[in-house]
Amino acid sequence: MEHAPVRPQSRLVGQPLLYAITAFASLGVFLFGYDQGVMSGVITGPHFRKFFNSPGPIEVGTMVAVLEVGAFITSLAAGQVGDRLGRRGTLFIGACVFGVGGVIQTFTPGFWIMVIGRVVAGFGVGLLSTIVPIYQSEISPPDHRGALACMEFTGNIFGYASSVWIDYFCSYINSDLSWRIPLFIQCVIGAILAAGSLLLPESPRWLIDTDKDAEGMRVLVDLHGGDPHDIVAKAEFQEIKDRVIFERESGEGRSYAMMWRRYKRRVLLAMSSQAFAQLVSASSPDDSEAGWIGRDAILMTGINGIIYILSTIPTWYLVDRWGRRFILLSGAVVMGLALAATGWWMYVDVPETPRAVVICVIIYNAAFGYSWGPLPWLYPPEIMPLTVRAKGVSLSTATNWAFNFFIGETTPFLQEHIEWRLYPMHGFYCACSFVLDVCLVYPETRGVPLEEMDAVFGEEELEERLEEEESERASLVSRRSSRSRSEGTARTELRSRRAGFFDRLLGRSGYEPIRDGDE
Repeated sequence: MEHAPVRPQSRLVGQPLLYAITAFASLGVFLFGYDQGVMSGVITGPHFRKFFNSPGPIEVGTMVAVLEVGAFITSLAAGQVGDRLGRRGTLFIGACVFGVGGVIQTFTPGFWIMVIGRVVAGFGVGLLSTIVPIYQSEISPPDHRGALACMEFTGNIFGYASSVWIDYFCSYINSDLSWRIPLFIQCVIGAILAAGSLLLPESPRWLIDTDKDAEGMRVLVDLHGGDPHDIVAKAEFQEIKDRVIFERESGEGRSYAMMWRRYKRRVLLAMSSQAFAQLVSASSPDDSEAGWIGRDAILMTGINGIIYILSTIPTWYLVDRWGRRFILLSGAVVMGLALAATGWWMYVDVPETPRAVVICVIIYNAAFGYSWGPLPWLYPPEIMPLTVRAKGVSLSTATNWAFNFFIGETTPFLQEHIEWRLYPMHGFYCACSFVLDVCLVYPETRGVPLEEMDAVFGEEELEERLEEEESERASLVSRRSSRSRSEGTARTELRSRRAGFFDRLLGRSGYEPIRDGDE
């Protein structure tokens, strides 16, 4: 029986839809990158300091650090919110809350209102930084999931670099607008994200998990090109639905206690990836510390930001070819060497030190932007199962903000008391991340469908149950039509991946997909 001809689509479908989703979702990470960087410029401006009556280190530190406090709180809550309201609904709420915080900061009449605005903005950042990686991972195909997530991280760094240059140019304004304009820009971007989120499709996995099968299938069809008879879309829908049914039949709930009991290793991996991302990134040297001061320091920060952005782009291409592990390993080596060299140049303190430190900073940031910057945001939503994905990612994101706050509080003290030794110390953290986590613990997840992560983690009991279900379905295959057999072929196509050169180089065969012929 022939299918009816498919009508031309009047909406975005296929790759244009996927890239549109990535672009809008990237505004979420752009926002918290922008917000992290914007305050570093405005707090040094003469009009800002005059308006707040020359705030001391405690007041300035409070205005900056309370963002992390707010982000930590809502990143913990985002697990429940993301499961109840969906990924798109959480994205919308996060953008709105962030915008409200930006408005409060922009029109603040004094110190405490500014603090409140920073906390509210932090609430929005916590929701966005948790839900955006989940949303992106759930709408991305396995063979492009890494690239799309790394594109989002580039949006984060672009947000940070944009804030530096906006602060730089607004510093020439001779009024309070020199700091109010940079703060107001985040409100505009938040409003664009909130409006755009209403046009985005919901995550198909969340829809299917909440028994909205028709809507979930419609989104999958759109992501696969808009053909309602597309056999790959049908195969992916069935794979997701099978996993949802299996998890329900297992009889276990979706509480944090169950997640910790059943998926402890995955949770610890997700949390440790974010913890080490902060530990290895904590000691990027300040240019002014090495002799660059005033506008020269701001200019060097801006140039460094541009290089930082460029360093994230190669990972778009490499992450789904070389794999996650090799990129993390190589990044840790280069960062550790750059940090050790930084400490040495600051120790010898010769006339060449300022330029040498800047070179070390550039190398370090490029290595971080290529490796430990993007991948800890990609890894947690990949490895957590659908039933507890939002909760697991919320814990990993909360770990990020907790360590971010801890590092921000301790680094100035350490810079004052142990001086150049701070940088080799964090180089040691790079060595720890290389040996303890990536070499010995982290599995390779390149090209693995989200529903097949159990095989990666060796959870054989779950895999055996799934294989039994596949075998039961396989017994019906012999009576299927040629069209049905083509759906099985699409299922195999959906799961297939090729072992790369660096998998063999590292001595790991990695994940082998389940194929119809293996049953």
